[in-house]
Amino acid sequence: MEQAEEARRAPATAPSARVSIWESVRSCGVWGKEVDKAELRRQVVMPLYARRAVAAAVKAKDEAAGVAAAEESERGEEGEVEAVTPVVVFVNSRSGGRHGPELKARLHELITEEQVFDLSVVKPSDFINYGLGCLEKLAEQGDDCVKTIRKKLRIMVAGGDGTVGWVLGCLTDLYRLKREPVPPTGIIPLGTGNDLARSFGWGGSFPFGWRSAVKRYLSKAATAPTCRLDSWQAVVMMPDGEIKELPYALKKTEPADCLELCQENGTELPEKASCYKGVFYNYLSIGMDAQVAYGFHHLRDEKPYLAQGPVANKLIYAGYSCTQGWFCTPCTASPQLRGLKNILRLYIKKVNCSEWEQIPMPSSVRSLVVLNLYNYGSGRHPWGDLKPDYLEKRGFVEAHSDDGLLEIFGLKEGIALSGWPYVLLTRKLLQPSSLK
Repeated sequence: MEQAEEARRAPATAPSARVSIWESVRSCGVWGKEVDKAELRRQVVMPLYARRAVAAAVKAKDEAAGVAAAEESERGEEGEVEAVTPVVVFVNSRSGGRHGPELKARLHELITEEQVFDLSVVKPSDFINYGLGCLEKLAEQGDDCVKTIRKKLRIMVAGGDGTVGWVLGCLTDLYRLKREPVPPTGIIPLGTGNDLARSFGWGGSFPFGWRSAVKRYLSKAATAPTCRLDSWQAVVMMPDGEIKELPYALKKTEPADCLELCQENGTELPEKASCYKGVFYNYLSIGMDAQVAYGFHHLRDEKPYLAQGPVANKLIYAGYSCTQGWFCTPCTASPQLRGLKNILRLYIKKVNCSEWEQIPMPSSVRSLVVLNLYNYGSGRHPWGDLKPDYLEKRGFVEAHSDDGLLEIFGLKEGIALSGWPYVLLTRKLLQPSSLK
């Protein structure tokens, strides 16, 4: 696992480590400043011909269809209005319990249907390939208005951490293809944990007075300064064979890529192996909490009526923690249930060091978490605010989301997952720049 070349940007002022829940609520919640709807539209809505072009290109999955739609549109009074900072919103309609579909309808009302994409219908990669591709084609043809739109465009994601990570991962293709600038990304928190949203000042949950709050989210997306966020490449190698349901966060790579990676890391490539790559931005875990999250994800897909919001979701998480033996595991249970020491070998690279170092795994650790943010598991702060003396003693530095370092800690008990937000039985382990 190594840091990806690019760093993502989010249009928000990153809160300090001591930001309070009250500040998160106040930032976009019920008590925020009222935003005028007409002024908001002037600020974020694209000209009519431009948004029709984007919508047509995405629907047809063809840049040319978008260019044709732009040429057919009349550029009258509305078409001449140029947004100060155009905003496109991706909505995960399955997130937020009953709020997903209602939020989508509200966004249609505020910024038009053409600038709102339901992720159950449109993949972020389709928007990037065809929607942005259409804007780039029109800009190449000399359309200065569209050129400005492409340059100033910002993206909002209405969903949880997984949804945000999906969109950010697709946006990294713009770096790879040298199609910059990459639009900064903001968040409307609809998920269970919302740790990315918490870390960048977007709040920890969907506000009670959400209809007014949506306008403030959009206004903030258009006007807030940008912050930087490290992105990390995760590589999975396994015995040769196909994964039946490949997560959207992973992509299969060619054997040559696996061989190159093994040579870089000083490991041998198995004779028959499959290799997958992905990018993460918040945290990655190995062990029982990952098993619980996996179970919750499948339950939500099979029985979506059970996942009606953050509170219900956390109760389901707690139930899975109990059934998986997280709180109390009998001594006769299999070794992987008692701890990671029996099944995991961990190697790290420290900053400015080319050699891998094996790290012994404490016997008490039942889950290993690789953290890139200040927040984990619905706003918990496992790394904490460490004093200078402790940092020096352990060889750590103050953690930031753009410092090129990961924070690794171990979880000992399931109370960390079950809804007690300030009780974490953790063990701070490492702060490397790479690990395997």
